[in-house]
Amino acid sequence: MIETSETIDEFLARHSMDVERQIREAAAKEVMPRWRRLGEHDVHVKTGPHDLVTDADREAELFLTKELGALLPGSVVVGEEAVHADPSSYEAIQGDTPVWIVDPVDGTRQFVRGETGFCTLVALARRGVVHASWTFAPAREQFATAVRGRGARLDGEPLRAGSPDPDRDLRVATSHPDYTTDAEKRALLGLWTDGVAPRPCGSAGLEYLAVARGESDAVAFSWEAAWDHAAGLLLVEEAGGTHLTRAGLPFTVRGGNTLPFTAARDEATARKVVELLSAAV
Repeated sequence: MIETSETIDEFLARHSMDVERQIREAAAKEVMPRWRRLGEHDVHVKTGPHDLVTDADREAELFLTKELGALLPGSVVVGEEAVHADPSSYEAIQGDTPVWIVDPVDGTRQFVRGETGFCTLVALARRGVVHASWTFAPAREQFATAVRGRGARLDGEPLRAGSPDPDRDLRVATSHPDYTTDAEKRALLGLWTDGVAPRPCGSAGLEYLAVARGESDAVAFSWEAAWDHAAGLLLVEEAGGTHLTRAGLPFTVRGGNTLPFTAARDEATARKVVELLSAAV
């Protein structure tokens, strides 16, 4: 059982590549063989018509739960599909035990449509601090990693978010309207203003990667599910970006955040987005 954050660092030094290998294997065995080959019996509705799950989600999560748990004895896995079956399992994020936060297929709607915009997200956290993250987009052959204090990489090359071009509108991906309440819609409407070019987001994990690469300037999201955010937030941080809630505080995977929140290429952009999100509330 890991007792200190230093031993988490030691674990990562020894086993980061093992984690990457297991994620690649989960995609190769359980995700990609089903991509563009799904039948009606392979796709299921969870809470509503926009909340889908496939056999790829379920089987990939089972695979990662077994392999990641074995790789780090004493750790627990908080996965999207397991939490849907047993919401109380989400509480492990609050404890002292190292937690693997897993989204087996982030961007399920894109996956179901046969598009390439989906990914597998894994983060390792303890006491609300995310220590490492892995983002794998198998259909695009992209693999991004981040380790706290050691930077972020995409396919082995360092990621640098940089700062937006002051001569063009800020490119901001926002929560999809299908998933927002009326109050959240009002807050997000603050982004529909001069100097900002908002658009509905796709896979959250890939939107964070776009910010970390400097291809997008910010995201503005209105939900807290840790499996959607943990990996990407660390990726943006380690690429030089930052994240803030509407209260002006960093987002925490433990919850209780003032929403919506943003992750952005730099602090100035984050503060501007938060200001706009607060204007209509």
